[in-house]
Amino acid sequence: MTTESPAQTVQRLFPLLAEGKSAEAATLFADSVSFSIPHPPGIPWVPEVDSADGMRTFFELLQTHVRPKEFDLRHVIAEGADVVLLGHMVSEVRKTGRDIDTAFALHVTVRDGLITRYHLYEDTHAVAEAYFDR
Repeated sequence: MTTESPAQTVQRLFPLLAEGKSAEAATLFADSVSFSIPHPPGIPWVPEVDSADGMRTFFELLQTHVRPKEFDLRHVIAEGADVVLLGHMVSEVRKTGRDIDTAFALHVTVRDGLITRYHLYEDTHAVAEAYFDR
């Protein structure tokens, strides 16, 4: 049994991603993961995901297609196993050189020390504008 809180588990994720450590980040996830990122059709970095290995693939695709520029975590709200993170991020789409500038909300659930839910909400219009160079 872990002594780490769900919020602490989730907050270990971001430094690993910032360092490009997709495999290590994936170890924070359970064998079965509820994954959701609403996105426009044709966005190549949002695969079907249902496992820790799928999360590793997602993080690798994200690194291939998007370069993080700013990440501002403004609020962490935790209750029981659920953690909601609110913030703002700016990322450059490598294909177009355009920025995705968006507020975000991330709903994560941690059970037995592992992440079982990863649902990200962001400005899908901003994603489409940057990726499709509209």
